[in-house]
Amino acid sequence: MRSRRVPRWVSLSQEIPAAHDCRPALQARWEQKSTTERAMMMKAAQIFSYGAPDVLTVGEVERPEPGPGQVLVGVAASSVNGHDALVRSGAMKIVSGRRFPIGVGLDFAGFVAAVGTGVDSVRPGEPVWGTVHPREKHAVAGAAEFVVVAADRVAPMPDGMSAVRAAALVVPGITALAALRGATHLQAGESVLVRGAAGGVGTAAVQLAHALGGRVTALARTRHTSALTDLGAERVLDYRETTPDDAGTFDVIVDTVGTDLARYRRRLTKGGRMVTVGLSGPAIAAIAASAVFGSRRIRTFSADPRTAQLTELTELVTAGAIVPVIDGVYPLTDITAAHRAFDRGGAVGRQMVQISEIGSTDR
Repeated sequence: MRSRRVPRWVSLSQEIPAAHDCRPALQARWEQKSTTERAMMMKAAQIFSYGAPDVLTVGEVERPEPGPGQVLVGVAASSVNGHDALVRSGAMKIVSGRRFPIGVGLDFAGFVAAVGTGVDSVRPGEPVWGTVHPREKHAVAGAAEFVVVAADRVAPMPDGMSAVRAAALVVPGITALAALRGATHLQAGESVLVRGAAGGVGTAAVQLAHALGGRVTALARTRHTSALTDLGAERVLDYRETTPDDAGTFDVIVDTVGTDLARYRRRLTKGGRMVTVGLSGPAIAAIAASAVFGSRRIRTFSADPRTAQLTELTELVTAGAIVPVIDGVYPLTDITAAHRAFDRGGAVGRQMVQISEIGSTDR
């Protein structure tokens, strides 16, 4: 894999200094808790109606316990994903339904607080990262002090990485992997266009495409040119001033926007492949209509991170192929502000929710 200079600003925002490996601190947090403390109530972010970020509330709920094959994770950090915004707004009612409360927070990083019977893949006190099931409704999800998930939805966190940084990579990293290695089978030397390159998935896709040997063009705002070049883009085009015809032709197109898909599909080379993760109503129609183009159709997928994919992502992190890109860090009590920042857009990287001070720093 190709290496690159890791930009200094990528480390994290000023609130979270780079200092030490979080794993001993997470282990110590577990060991210091008494049996009584482990049975306490906890704080969780939930919604009781659909709408704008203001519908988010943080309240006290009963701490869950793991069942057979499950893991209880003490969450140190989560992030705001497009999935979370869709759930909150009601755009995913087909999954979440109309019964409240509904938890938010697709991903998380923290430590194993307890395991159910039959779980031997992780142990109490071990730092882990993972996701809740993306296609199920959750009364409590990743933006909470504790969350219960199936054991195959977590994996050990990369060594020396803080929980905040780890949580910033889970969904973008797994999505970029699925798009570039799975859906489009990017080969070294191929040209790659990444639309929405400044977002969470976009920054991950730029990095991974570069690491896999792709020649990357990023569509974003001009002010993000320096950041995206540092991440591996050879060209950065302002999406407000660049039409699909202006952009050129590409062997692979990774779309995170979900609009104008048919026009961008026509920019594929012979044998080119296109994938989108921006699933709106018009996008679904464009995907269906493109089926007649065979291998040059518009592909899509639903990322469903499991232990195997998380382990693969850990290997990429260890190799230096991908780093987290973070715009802002908010406490759980201010998760509304994190969602507002996500909805505004225009930033480079992720909006993070820090739930515990433990594991907030790294080397």
